[in-house]
Amino acid sequence: MSLRDVLRILVVDDMSTSRGILLQALDTLGISNVAYADNGRTGMSQARQTAPHLVLSDLYMPELNGLQLLQHLRADPATAKIGFILVSGRGDEKVLAAGRSLGMNNFLTKPFTPPQLQSCIESVVGRL
Repeated sequence: MSLRDVLRILVVDDMSTSRGILLQALDTLGISNVAYADNGRTGMSQARQTAPHLVLSDLYMPELNGLQLLQHLRADPATAKIGFILVSGRGDEKVLAAGRSLGMNNFLTKPFTPPQLQSCIESVVGRL
């Protein structure tokens, strides 16, 4: 059984179109064990319940934004070790520095291609 068969991913994005693009790209990569949430607060709750291996989170969302979600994940012993990739169209250095200081594992700039997503995921969890 390969990593892509067992990898559990949680996609957190408030925009249904962006969420759909991520879900479709993951499906293209053969990753089918995927759940999603439409805001950071719901994403935190789902992460506690389902213990994904990896969270792909948008930066700008209501309730908790991506950096706040990351901060909450890292502060909770039950979710502290979950891999975290921040996904955003704005990758300014201030955001990247804040993400790194909070324990972000990687950053993916929108728009992206499935191979770029795969490379980003593999840098966190290993070869798919």
